[in-house]
This record gives sequence, structure tokens and C-alpha cells, in this order.
Amino acid sequence: MELLKCSLRRIFMQAKKTSTICRYSSNGRKSEEPSPYGNLLLSIPVITFCLGTWQVKRRKWKLNLIEELHNKTTAFPVPLCLDQDKLAELEYCRVSVKGRFEHSKEMLLMPRHLVTNKVENQGGSLFSSQGESGAQVITPFHCTELGTTILVNRGWVPRNRIKPETRIGGQIADEVTIVGIVRSSEKRAPFLPDNDVKNNRWHFRDHQAMAVYSEASPILIDNDLDSSIPGGPIGGQTRVTLRNEHLNYIITWYSLSIATLLLWYYGIFKKRKVLSMKTP
Repeated sequence: MELLKCSLRRIFMQAKKTSTICRYSSNGRKSEEPSPYGNLLLSIPVITFCLGTWQVKRRKWKLNLIEELHNKTTAFPVPLCLDQDKLAELEYCRVSVKGRFEHSKEMLLMPRHLVTNKVENQGGSLFSSQGESGAQVITPFHCTELGTTILVNRGWVPRNRIKPETRIGGQIADEVTIVGIVRSSEKRAPFLPDNDVKNNRWHFRDHQAMAVYSEASPILIDNDLDSSIPGGPIGGQTRVTLRNEHLNYIITWYSLSIATLLLWYYGIFKKRKVLSMKTP
């Protein structure tokens, strides 16, 4: 943005030089006339004003999206739908399932930081992460009422509790009812290592590969905090990051529009008006 300001400053400095045309009369006297090219510079405040107005609309859209996601992640849980087409519409919605965990096939998504449900509006994020690094435990969950096995992100554990034998109390074998948030599969980000399926080390959520590894359906939900089992992983690890810096962009573009309009008025228009009054 500083580069843009410097560029605009240079443009108007040059405009002040080219806003008039020097002419010589028949008696050899030098006179100055307004240049028609000065009007072209009026497009700069117009364009920056349009960009500011566009950011106003973008901010409204982003706030509505943040509110929609917040409502989805806090709404009353609905039954899980196994239809893949309808499942896509349920992303970030809360669902309730009943069944048993299959701990022998759990997978580790790492490295991960503990995610808290603290709302940070200024940062543009519904959730924030903090603290030490660890892993998220993804475990197959056989839904007794649906007759299928899905994947459940049970939550976060620190590095010293990654091994299942360090959290025996949380490896519950009884039938439980859990509430979770439906998540979609992830694509590998640039520079992110591939998943190490052989050593059960996962860097991103690949539902198809995880389903093949654990012999489950490619459906994954994030266990919510209230469904956490004492002694087990900490639930509520859904992370939704939405940057909302549109207000800064609005202020910047409108400020540039006002500044460039004033520069045009005092540097070109007003000077042209004075020259026209001097012209006989």
C-alpha cells in the first residue's frame, strides 16, 4: 500500500508539470494554457472510490459468512446423513451419532496445536490455537443405529500422550453418544509433506485415504468439547479461520480517493482556472 501511495504521489507531481501547455505568441511572449490530459488523472480518485465501495460489499458478505458459520457450529445437533451429496451441505453443522470407538485403528493428525473456542472478531477467526504442539486423534466409530463406520476426530493430545497406552482411561469401549461437526476432506497445501500412511502419520485430512486405512466410510466429524471423554483427547478442535480485514481496505481506498481528489483539485483544476483567468 505504501508503494501505491508513492506511485500516486509521483503521478500527481508529474501531472502538475504537464497540466499546462507552453505556447509563444507572435511577439515572442511565453504563455501557458491548460492541458487536456489533466482530466485523465481524475480517474484515479474515481477508481479508488469504486474499490472502497467494493470492499464495503465484501465486508458485508464476510460478516454474513462468519455469522452463518457461527450459527452452524452452535446449532442444535441433527442426525447424521450418509448421502454424500447431502453431506456436503452439512459441512460445519452439528450432528449426533451413537456407537463405539475402534481404538485399534486410530490415526494421528500431526503436528497440531490445541484449538480453543475463543471468538476473535478482530483477527477474523471463530477459533484460535495456542499452547504446545501435539496431535489430533482420529478414530473409526461404528454407528450402531446407522450400521456403518465413520471417522471421528476425538480431539487433541500433547506429545507425551500420543501413544494410546498413556491415556488408557480415555480409550472407552462402551457405547456412547457423541456430538460433532461435519468436516470436508482437505487438499495438501504447498510445501506440506505427504501423509505417511505406513507409519500412521497424517499431515492433512484425506478422508478417502483414511477410510481405506481404517476400513471405514469417508465421513469425518470433529468431536465437540462436551463429548470429550475424561482421560482422552480434548474435543472441540474445529478450526475455522476467516480473515476479515475489509474495514482496513475500506479506510485505505476511501482515504486515497479523497487525497487524490484534493491533489487533482489544487494541483490541476485550480491552477487551470487561474490560467484561464489570465488568458486575454
